[in-house]
Amino acid sequence: MLTALDGVYGDRKDALSVAGRTASYEELLGAARAVAADVAGAPAFAVTATASLETVAAAVGGLLAGVPFVPLPPDAGPAEREHILRDSGAALIDVDFDRRSSASAGPGAGARGTAPGAAPEDPALVLYTSGTTGAPKGVVLTGAAIAADLDALAEAWQWSAEDTLVHGLPLFHVHGLVLGVLGALRSGSRLVHTGRPTPQAYAEAGGSLYFGVPTVWSRIAADARAAEALGGARLLVSGSAALPAPVFRDLERLTGLRPVERYGMTETLITVSGRAGGEVRPGTVGTPLPGIRTRIGAEPGAEIGELQLTGPTLFSGYLGRPDATAAAYTEDGWFRTGDIAAVDPEDGVHRIVGRASIDMIKSGGYRIGAGEIENALLDHPRVSEAAVVGVPDADLGQRIVAFVVAEGVTGAELTEFVAAHLSVHKRPREVRFVAAVPRNAMGKPQKKLLLTGEFGPQAG
Repeated sequence: MLTALDGVYGDRKDALSVAGRTASYEELLGAARAVAADVAGAPAFAVTATASLETVAAAVGGLLAGVPFVPLPPDAGPAEREHILRDSGAALIDVDFDRRSSASAGPGAGARGTAPGAAPEDPALVLYTSGTTGAPKGVVLTGAAIAADLDALAEAWQWSAEDTLVHGLPLFHVHGLVLGVLGALRSGSRLVHTGRPTPQAYAEAGGSLYFGVPTVWSRIAADARAAEALGGARLLVSGSAALPAPVFRDLERLTGLRPVERYGMTETLITVSGRAGGEVRPGTVGTPLPGIRTRIGAEPGAEIGELQLTGPTLFSGYLGRPDATAAAYTEDGWFRTGDIAAVDPEDGVHRIVGRASIDMIKSGGYRIGAGEIENALLDHPRVSEAAVVGVPDADLGQRIVAFVVAEGVTGAELTEFVAAHLSVHKRPREVRFVAAVPRNAMGKPQKKLLLTGEFGPQAG
């Protein structure tokens, strides 16, 4: 599955650079084989997934040995770490990248480094969900699903061995680990992981292909010099959360490039994306990748509804949770994403509105997507962050409440601004000013914390 390690693209001495440390494919393969020898025969193994060559070697070593790899978030607390290790049955190991092994991954291992019995449908990774609706669940991803996704993305983004991929994303999520590491190894592109995803680090990396989350792109867009340095790239990709329209426009103005957005989940990998060289519109995530089918699972005639999908990139289930796995699918076998989307009937372009649990607001008989209001608020020059939710209301069912980070503007002025840009019924009924919108490691707003006030004090 890891084409670059099969020698197809030669042995680049600087094939990988992670947080300032550089390695060749040969060095990576030697370190990965040592990992594979250590974990051979285990049911699973875990590594604290820091931004390091050690984490890369662990991921590759697991693939060589045919043993599922469980990446542990470095910032996980003791209870979360204990739950993941107990639930997965994984042994926590240390990796020494300087330790080399020229031996094969196991007795009789093939030339491509895949142990006998490691069939494409066998588990390759177990990634844990954020646990927002209970204890984190282990998402089992097979080698076949990963390969199908990476090949589809290579086609969509024209991703090849001629590229240099740059990102600074965590290596315990799909975005950073599957796309950002295994994708580079499958395509043969050079990989530069910047450690921390700062504007300066991105500007100095000299890449042709850049991955980032909206928080990263927002900071780059605010640093004109750094953004202009990315003008030599051929493609900027944003994901994990919606890219605000103002950030999209700033990046286009400063780099000359229109960022491509894509959509996916841990359970599905990336399923919908804009295309390199294709028409890209702010606020949209493109069309389904080859092999993926989507539908809006809502009542007939609804403009928006839950996005449901099927295809070869889907997970094989939640580890040890057949009940949760069954609940994730409709009766006719479509995966329920829990995300609200709208599809353009003319060209099939998808727009993600938000999570069904919190971003679909039913107010005064209207179905309203929070994301549309958030983008309207962010178009105001005094607003730097915005998060919109629906709260119970005896008259409306739900009333629209906007949490904003802003200076020099009143709530009434923002309400009028939204009403002038969107339908009047989409205006916030209440505006609450906060010091910051709480976000997780991937930059996704944590709206439940806004409603409970657990994230810290509001702005005065």
